[in-house]
Amino acid sequence: MRSLTKNVVNFLKREDGPTAVEYAVMLALIVVVCIAAITTLGSNANSTFSFVGSSIRPPSGS
Repeated sequence: MRSLTKNVVNFLKREDGPTAVEYAVMLALIVVVCIAAITTLGSNANSTFSFVGSSIRPPSGS
């Protein structure tokens, strides 16, 4: 039991924990930015393809 307590205290004293948290926060921010960029690009591409598709479609009366 004493070694477990000692290990927990050593873990809390080390700076590896905060560094890992900082990396996790940075990774989360990067993922959010990537998702936002992909969503925006996908929306723009969809509207562009829809416009081109409607432009080359023959008229319905023919």
